Amino acid sequence: MADSVREAPVSEQRSIRTAPLRSTQLPNRTPVVLAMRLGQYLMGTVLVLVGTARAIADGSHLAVVLPATAALLVWLFADVLLPRRARHEHTALWWLGIGITIWLGAVFVSSDFVWLAFIFWLLAGHLLPLLPAIAVSLALLGVVVVAPIMHHGTTTAGNIVGPLVGGAFAFGISRGYLELLREAARREALVQSLQKAQAETTNLQDELALSQRRAGELAERSRLARDIHDTVAQSFSSLRLIAHAASTATTDPEARRSLEQIEALSGEGLTDVRRIIAELTPAELDDGALGDALARMLERLEQHHGLRTAITVDRSLPTLDAVTEVALLRAAQSVLANVRNHAEATQVTVHLIDEGDSVRLDILDNGIGFAPDRVDPATSSFGLRFLRNRLRELGGDLVVESAPGEGTACSAHLPIRRGEDPALPAANERTSND
Repeated sequence: MADSVREAPVSEQRSIRTAPLRSTQLPNRTPVVLAMRLGQYLMGTVLVLVGTARAIADGSHLAVVLPATAALLVWLFADVLLPRRARHEHTALWWLGIGITIWLGAVFVSSDFVWLAFIFWLLAGHLLPLLPAIAVSLALLGVVVVAPIMHHGTTTAGNIVGPLVGGAFAFGISRGYLELLREAARREALVQSLQKAQAETTNLQDELALSQRRAGELAERSRLARDIHDTVAQSFSSLRLIAHAASTATTDPEARRSLEQIEALSGEGLTDVRRIIAELTPAELDDGALGDALARMLERLEQHHGLRTAITVDRSLPTLDAVTEVALLRAAQSVLANVRNHAEATQVTVHLIDEGDSVRLDILDNGIGFAPDRVDPATSSFGLRFLRNRLRELGGDLVVESAPGEGTACSAHLPIRRGEDPALPAANERTSND
């Protein structure tokens, strides 16, 4: 039950929340993402057509300009199908590499196609890690600066400063946009985690309500059984004894026959009353409300998270009062939540044990374990401390045993309030004479 009581330190939780996400893991169907893609297609189309028109105006041959234009447009709109058919990172990188290769061919045809580098700066910043993205962006800038010299033998300051500023601007936009998408993905993951936690809390509340309602029903049945036993049953028993004594003392046959009838009827009534008391008394319920609730919690853990689970309930365990059942149920919920979230366990075992004057709940797992003496109380184990304090307020305690690689065992125990009825003051308890 390794993580039964172990909670991830705050620093670890923070590292989980800020873990880097790849661009291929980001959502592709949000309105913002779709708008950006539409802008990409529109801007790319405009730049390709402008480059084509300028190349034709500068005297480039249509036989080479038009194929370059067609290849660029085909590459650009191939991305429409890419997210649906191949969402993994390598396909996106191949797509970017093919696009840059086609663009280099177009730049070789005419330097007017250099402004398409703006698209590739955006894509490099979005698809590549930071250092490779910077390297590719600098290489693209070099091509943009050299292309006019290659075609015209000279260049201008504007042909250098303009692409430099434009490239830096495009690269900065793409990296900022990528961070926004990553933050949106993290927020979405957080929302899903909160929704899952809310659903688990709702399930726990249902279990607690069921346990409390069942405990109230059992308490009322116990009270009725005691009242019937201490009044009606005792009256029938007294009538039978009196009738038997009188019938043996009288010499009148008619009186003896009447007294024997009274004795027989009192015996039958006492038998019926005892049967009713037996049906009202919940002590015969070997699998009580707490055992049922624990079994359902383990069943959900097995179904939803694939853990092997087992539970044993001591058959001698008496009916527990509502306060004790609720406290132990909360303890189990807290411990099992930590097993699920932190232990990396494959098996969980729960034991509910009657120790005579107390009840003990043991939860064991085969997870990664931890070193309790190395846990910083200032940054972690809030749930463990809260749980231990709650049990101590009720006269119990919590014991945790664990070691790295050896799983965890957690034991919660509470005193059994024998003869105490949560619905009645203890002073109202009466003893049985039968």
